Amino acid sequence: MPNLPKSGAVLFAKELPRLATFYERLLSMTIVVAEKDHIVLESDVFQLVLHSLPKQVAKSITITSPPTRRTDVPVKLFFPVPSIADARIKAAALGGRLNPESKEWEARGFRACDGNDPEGNIVQFRENAQVGKMPPNCFPE
Repeated sequence: MPNLPKSGAVLFAKELPRLATFYERLLSMTIVVAEKDHIVLESDVFQLVLHSLPKQVAKSITITSPPTRRTDVPVKLFFPVPSIADARIKAAALGGRLNPESKEWEARGFRACDGNDPEGNIVQFRENAQVGKMPPNCFPE
């Protein structure tokens, strides 16, 4: 099905430019649309649409520093990263946060760690479980 659009998600944002910068820089996504009320970021296989919250709703939301995690939502996004350790550093510099290394876990060939973006949305980051276990340029047979 090569002619289908990319899979993706829509995330509503109080501070649209800040959230776009977080995902653009942390996940090396490309901004393909930048309008007043929405920003579209893409990777080769995924599209993330960030949409401004209606003003009345945005006024009712307080973003703390560091942001309080929004744990009462039914969806959690997850994204692949080359290195969770590097993502932890980048996320902190961009206003987000990842749990400490002690909270990482492994399953089905990946290592995962939850964190949050600058608005408190919980996001999971995943790396190949073999990261850090093999010397560079060494591939399993």
